[in-house]
Amino acid sequence: MTTARSVLQVLRDGDVPSPDAVYQFARDVGAGTVSDAQAGAFVMAVCLQALGDEGRVALTQGMRDSGDRLSWDVPGPVLDKHSTGGVGDAVSLMLAPLLAACGAFVPMISGRGLGHTGGTLDKLEAIPGVRTELAQDKFAKIVSDVGCAIVAPTRNIAPADKRLYGIRDVTGTVRSVDLITSSILAKKLAAGLDALVLDVKLGSGAVMVDEDAARDLAGALVETANGAGCPTTAFLTDMNQPVLPSVGNAVEVVDIMRGFQTGQGRCVELAVALGADLLVAGNLASSVSDATEKLQACLQSGHAQEVFGKMIAAQGGPTNFDDRWQDYLDVAPAFEIKAGQAGYVQSIDGQALGQATVSLGGGRQKETDRIDPSVGLSQVASLGQEVRAGDVLAVVHAQTDIAASQVQAAIGAAFVVGDSAPSDVPLIHDRISQ
Repeated sequence: MTTARSVLQVLRDGDVPSPDAVYQFARDVGAGTVSDAQAGAFVMAVCLQALGDEGRVALTQGMRDSGDRLSWDVPGPVLDKHSTGGVGDAVSLMLAPLLAACGAFVPMISGRGLGHTGGTLDKLEAIPGVRTELAQDKFAKIVSDVGCAIVAPTRNIAPADKRLYGIRDVTGTVRSVDLITSSILAKKLAAGLDALVLDVKLGSGAVMVDEDAARDLAGALVETANGAGCPTTAFLTDMNQPVLPSVGNAVEVVDIMRGFQTGQGRCVELAVALGADLLVAGNLASSVSDATEKLQACLQSGHAQEVFGKMIAAQGGPTNFDDRWQDYLDVAPAFEIKAGQAGYVQSIDGQALGQATVSLGGGRQKETDRIDPSVGLSQVASLGQEVRAGDVLAVVHAQTDIAASQVQAAIGAAFVVGDSAPSDVPLIHDRISQ
């Protein structure tokens, strides 16, 4: 019989435990039979010594199986997407209803923001009345009736991940590919998916700034998810500027609604690219070009926006949000940040924009912090944009002019304006599949 102690002894001796032993250890973490001291020793050992491909798959499967696994009786494929996080990234809010409008079912289990990156649940909760903490049967009913729901994980979904995540946070073991991979995938795979697409960010506003590190993570995620039985691809996407021209919660929802209406922008482009991959994987389209046409048609017809409105109403929000969204989103007073010289926007420090939003109250420094959904940044200038002295680089939404002035210098410094336009950087750097 494998015990926590025997797994730790193998790791202590510089060896890799068997996949079965790693799987059982993860299950035991969720069951509470592994102590915090033993879990802490495990994550430190894994951080210092990788588990290997088979061990990483086993850890992910054990964490997935440490709690409930959802199953679905719906007339279409069950699809989902996960992003590694960045600033101005509200793609999930557009992609879930887009996929549902095309016949997919999307049980999206999402997270909250921590640090400089925003959280999908926080953005959704900027809409009055919306609830993301739902019982499992309510979640399942919304997915079945509407086609999509975006919720927080219940305490019975991958409980081993909840324990290990908290222990990693206090032991300095967050940056381990094995631990990051298993944490991301355990919750997604517990949702009973037929296919998954991963949006792995790189650049100044991402968690993984370096392309090589992002590529390594994307490869590990794809290999592990496929090894665990879920067909998965990953896209390496650019985060050297916000996906939306806004950073915050209500302000990002505003831009999402504008994207539904115009069908334009980086967020729309990325949602369509990720969605096309999933529609092909779910046999809802014969090719990427066929899938792209279907998704764009759902945008142009207003069907995707209608599905989003139904999801909002089903999760407790206004019943007419898709038509009257301007009436419901509370955005704090505006203060302009202006360019000091003429030229082109050559670079944007996305992390600085995210941290400024957190300082305004739009994000958390720790999990217990309360968020003000009305604050943030809008009208954020884009890379390569030509500006004159006095042109707006960003608009700060703050409760007071004092609060706005406290972040003004940091936001202004986040934009480098020079004489020449930077080289074009693609939104999508690569697609990775097994």
